Amino acid sequence: MSSKVVSITSAQHFRTITSSSTYTIVDFYATWCGPCKVISPIFEHLATAESKPGRITFCKVDVDAQREVAGTYGISAMPTFLILKGSSVKETVRGANATALRTAVLSAAADAAKGPAKSPGATFSGQGKTLGDSGASSSRPVSGPVMPDVGAMLSSPAQFAQGRGLPQTVVRFLGLYFTSLFSLEPIKAAQESPFAVKGQTGGARVGTVR
Repeated sequence: MSSKVVSITSAQHFRTITSSSTYTIVDFYATWCGPCKVISPIFEHLATAESKPGRITFCKVDVDAQREVAGTYGISAMPTFLILKGSSVKETVRGANATALRTAVLSAAADAAKGPAKSPGATFSGQGKTLGDSGASSSRPVSGPVMPDVGAMLSSPAQFAQGRGLPQTVVRFLGLYFTSLFSLEPIKAAQESPFAVKGQTGGARVGTVR
């Protein structure tokens, strides 16, 4: 018997199988039944190809060993194949009719694939990750251009000009330019300007950037 086919051992076992899968394909057979043995390899092949956890499960029920299960569905001839959705019979195939069995199984498999599985496997949870995210993006420095603090630049341009960077250099240059433009001693005016770089050894340095 294929490992994909579940051999039913009790009525409770059968209920567990049908409740944990969207579809259950059941082969009711008897050990003394010739046609059952003929079609059994086809049933096993379909089970190998179409079994999907939580969606479609294949099982075999020995009518002599599991009379309660067989009686529940009124099985009187072997082989009989039932296509169950939950515990409800959706289709019945009687006899060793390989074509009808294959058609019924493929129809059930197609329908089972449309909805969610009854017993889904492990799924991902939590927030998604961006490609290349190692989980520590919040502490990772951001590369690329940094926008200047426009508020600081407008409220205190001289203080803003003391920083390093292209925006600060531009503000410092313009401040020094206009400070010295209307002065009789432009060099002295530039050195004493609030836009001159402070904190350098030897006094202020006019418009220099390392």
